[in-house]
Amino acid sequence: MSIRNLDGKAFAEMILYGAHHLSQNANVVDALNVFPVPDGDTGTNMNLSMTSGAKEVEQIDTANIGKVAASLSKGLLMGARGNSGVILSQLFRGFGKSIEQKSEIDAKEFAAAFQAGVDTAYKAVMKPVEGTILTVAKDAARKAVHAARTETDIIAVMEAVVKEASASLERTPELLPVLKEVGVVDSGGKGLLYVYEGFLASLKGEKLSDKAAALPSLDDLVSAEHHKSAQSHMNTEDIEFGYCTEFMVKLDKEKDSFQEDAFRRDLSRFGDSLLVVSDENLAKVHIHAEVPGEVLTYAQKYGSLINMKIENMREQHSAIVGQTKEDAAVKAPAEKQPYGVVTVAMGEGIAELLKSIGATVVIEGGQTMNPSTEDIVQAIKDANADTVVILPNNSNIVMAANQAADVADQTVIVVPTKTVPQGMAALLAFNSAASTEENESNMLEAITHVKSGQITYAVRDTNIDGIDIKKGDFMGILDGKIIETASEQLTAAKKLIAEMIDEDSEIVTIMKGEDASEEEAEELAKYVSETFEDVEVEIHDGKQPLYSYILAVE
Repeated sequence: MSIRNLDGKAFAEMILYGAHHLSQNANVVDALNVFPVPDGDTGTNMNLSMTSGAKEVEQIDTANIGKVAASLSKGLLMGARGNSGVILSQLFRGFGKSIEQKSEIDAKEFAAAFQAGVDTAYKAVMKPVEGTILTVAKDAARKAVHAARTETDIIAVMEAVVKEASASLERTPELLPVLKEVGVVDSGGKGLLYVYEGFLASLKGEKLSDKAAALPSLDDLVSAEHHKSAQSHMNTEDIEFGYCTEFMVKLDKEKDSFQEDAFRRDLSRFGDSLLVVSDENLAKVHIHAEVPGEVLTYAQKYGSLINMKIENMREQHSAIVGQTKEDAAVKAPAEKQPYGVVTVAMGEGIAELLKSIGATVVIEGGQTMNPSTEDIVQAIKDANADTVVILPNNSNIVMAANQAADVADQTVIVVPTKTVPQGMAALLAFNSAASTEENESNMLEAITHVKSGQITYAVRDTNIDGIDIKKGDFMGILDGKIIETASEQLTAAKKLIAEMIDEDSEIVTIMKGEDASEEEAEELAKYVSETFEDVEVEIHDGKQPLYSYILAVE
């Protein structure tokens, strides 16, 4: 069997196969996270990004490959999450651009499209790092171009792509020392290989062995659950569990054994209106909870979380029942402001803190829940301002923020904050009376004067930078680097703070997460006050999951 020309129908099928194969192996990609923290999300981000592209392709019915590629590019662009998702979107943006005028392509054009994708992706990354998804894509594209010089069979070219992508992936530890130190290959490159393997299986007409049976849809069940009581027949204050929480668990066979009945029973203690459907690979969940983070943290025991959606029902209910007949009339839009600030936060308390110091819109997200390009674009619109400043507060969200800025209609500035403490410092430096240039400069300067610390737990044994880490240990992370470990959470926090404070330090801000008690946080604050007499201490209930403490030292 050989294929000399590829049309839109065949390419669309390749995309669906590639997206599915990645989806079925997203947990494998997540597990390749270099740091042993409980938020490895490369697989989740790539899966959600690729799924967005595939859904866009499903909306069209054409044999024109240029139009199919354009739809894929559009879906990936708006659905891109995290650095890996953005790079994936850029790879297929370049791929699509190179064939946009074609109704079908031959082997040479197919190979050239892979190379065009690599060129576009490398241009999109300010400082490309070898040993990553970029390297895997580059090596595979180069092999495709070489194969197409003598090969007219598109299947043979795709086989060359997969073979070289796999070989390149195995070489990534030699190019990126941290991968070799930890003993893993690059997670983004692994995700890309799954996509390419799906492409090849589709071209060869092979069935993917990991194809899962479709789960029952939650949509009708959720709709029925929500209609048990009409909104107008209850008071907002009567809503006991305020957050409608929906998500899927990509079940990991190596984690706790999953039993649907026990899972449902355990989740029921977090709220009501609980619905769970599952098969051997996925569990879909709908629940009304007061603390969604507790639900997500519990569910993560069984695998990686995908397709998460959390809605504040009290706000929704107030908006519905608060409309009088006069309110129902069309209202004039709120007056547009000169400036708006969009930021990202995980944890209700942190979101409120950011709003209190000047954030216009706070996007729910962060570790494990990176917002998509489309989410950020919508937040830019919601800010309703002539100039919008974006504070990503996470290194894995910066690229999506930049991509959103590129497609937004108004002036957008991305201040590349990589932590919540940096975001807070930038917000405090913002001055609505200053010029755009002055604000950007002042905010960039401000983030250099804050140290960011995090306390979380290790999900596996490993050794990084000479630090021996055991599963279950608590780790102190300073500006992205693990520097301390301890068997006790409070001990780890004290050790980390001691490393963060120096003679110039004036203020320590402690943001308590869901896994830390008030008593422990108070004890931590007392330690700081007694040990470092000239340093002020503030405690905020951040309510963030996974990270028991987020610390800022200025």
